[in-house]
Amino acid sequence: MKSLGCWPQHDSQRTGRWNPSLLGWSAFLALLLFPMMAWAGGATQAMSVEYRDIPGVGSRNVVWVVAQQHLLLAGFVLGVPIFAWVCEIVGWKTKEARYDKLAKEFTKLLTSAYATTALFGGILLFLLIGLYPKLMAYLTDMFFPSFLLYCLLFLLETATLYMYWYGWDYMQGNKKAFHLFLGFLLNVFALGIMIVPNSWATFQASPVVVADGTAWERAWAAMQNPTWWPVNIHRLIANVVLGGFIVGAYAGIRYLLAVSKEEREHYDWMGYVGNFIGVFGMLPLPFAGYWLMREIYQYNQQMGITLMGGFLAWLFILQAMLIGVLFLGANYYFWMGITHRIPGSESQYRKPVMAMLVVLLLCLGVWMTPHSLVASLEEARKMGGTHHPLLGVFGVMSAKMTVSNLMILVTFMSFIMYWRAGKQETAGWAKAAKAIMGALLVLAGIAVVVLGVWGYFVPAIIRINYFSVAQVLIVLFIMITFTPLTALLMKSAKTTTEMVWGKMPIRAGYSLVLNAVMVILLMSLMGYARSSSRVHWHIYGVMRDTSEYAFSPALGYAAAFMSLNTFVFCLLVAFIFWVATLGDKAKANPPHGKPIDVPGHAAPAMAGGSPRVGEKLE
Repeated sequence: MKSLGCWPQHDSQRTGRWNPSLLGWSAFLALLLFPMMAWAGGATQAMSVEYRDIPGVGSRNVVWVVAQQHLLLAGFVLGVPIFAWVCEIVGWKTKEARYDKLAKEFTKLLTSAYATTALFGGILLFLLIGLYPKLMAYLTDMFFPSFLLYCLLFLLETATLYMYWYGWDYMQGNKKAFHLFLGFLLNVFALGIMIVPNSWATFQASPVVVADGTAWERAWAAMQNPTWWPVNIHRLIANVVLGGFIVGAYAGIRYLLAVSKEEREHYDWMGYVGNFIGVFGMLPLPFAGYWLMREIYQYNQQMGITLMGGFLAWLFILQAMLIGVLFLGANYYFWMGITHRIPGSESQYRKPVMAMLVVLLLCLGVWMTPHSLVASLEEARKMGGTHHPLLGVFGVMSAKMTVSNLMILVTFMSFIMYWRAGKQETAGWAKAAKAIMGALLVLAGIAVVVLGVWGYFVPAIIRINYFSVAQVLIVLFIMITFTPLTALLMKSAKTTTEMVWGKMPIRAGYSLVLNAVMVILLMSLMGYARSSSRVHWHIYGVMRDTSEYAFSPALGYAAAFMSLNTFVFCLLVAFIFWVATLGDKAKANPPHGKPIDVPGHAAPAMAGGSPRVGEKLE
């Protein structure tokens, strides 16, 4: 064994004969490996190399794109099984076939995306090993036992997914409970697949290094770093939001392309469910993000300042814009549902909708106001500093926490209003309950504003530890109490206007697609923010980045890559959607063959054929 020390002796060296087929395979492998050897700087390069680069493109740029695609696909793959399983349970309990059909369609999208996710994960692994060998050697030494656990979880999830999908029709009836158990296992394994690699990423930002102990003890100590569980909760909720809005976009596209009434009704309802899931996850997501930022500040205040007050601070202005558009798009879809699915409700809800729209726009304006303006020297002199004399008051966190909580309240009330539209409460206590809910909502809004204004006059530590937490608890109290109370009211309510599906305007489908694009952009942006918070460290405070890329990309450069990642991911999702619809197209357009005799039928059937939509079997 010579040269690289990893190639076996050639067949001709052992037998004295030349194998032509082996020559062909050798040439083919050489063609494949030649670019990689060129990027690595030659096959004889020392194994102690710290970095390798890809000329003209840059190793970090390639890893950036591949890692972002893998994370977005993984978010979709890990989020969809949650509400697919919940929909299946609802269909099983209510005996409504449409929920089971919806859950199966969700899972069909999952199976189409699963292999693509694994493909990008494998590419990412090979790139990291080849381009950052020293870093990966350190992480392998620290986390190797968790690598084995991750492989086991991946095998278990793959086997469970195959049984869950391919056994769907077979396990109907008496075996339905076992099928639901498989769905539960699928989500448990998916949760494990998410939280294990999260520890590797959070370790880079908040490392806890233990030199003593067994390999398992060291790996467990490294996994238990300060930001691990905040990131786990944040990403779990974000995956639900991403999956819900992407499913909504899929339904919106299918709705726009639908040619029959049944299709329009089904995908209109599917779009409503997807938007509801996205909004349901979006409401608590800012709270999880706030918890994560608190943990970052407590671990390392300088890192928190870099994120919120340093060169990355303007990312949160872009974040506010994207979240604001997302809130507006989700509420707009709810409002269109009220006016188009419930006949005669447009005049009744016009004023509340306009009031909600005004509140959302005002809150968005405050949220987007920067703390420090980018101004020329002359402009700064006229303003008396980098802060605007009038609008500067809106640039601090006290104002932004206030308006974000108000936007969550408004969005939640849009959902409650949609839920109650077209129904009349018949319970004797309904009037008192509605009055109490209205009073609580007004008091909650006033309390959130008062705490926000009061936050200007107290030390930052009090505002962060007490006032901001109180605002979050107030909003959570409203959501937790209003949801079951409204469910009780609707249980005995009388339907005054039946909801009509399939009547939404074309712009409804476009709004669902817009919501999905905003979520993808938002996740790409925050991925850049999390990685850049480490500045010039591979592992913060432990392993310094000594490569030529040991700097944080400029915001304009990063924005270009965020847009590129969003565009590439949208193309991948479009491909997945197209693959998922091939089976439906085959059923709608069956192949024609020679007539065959079917027992019990007077007329012959076509080979491979099936009844078209609207046709009846004799």
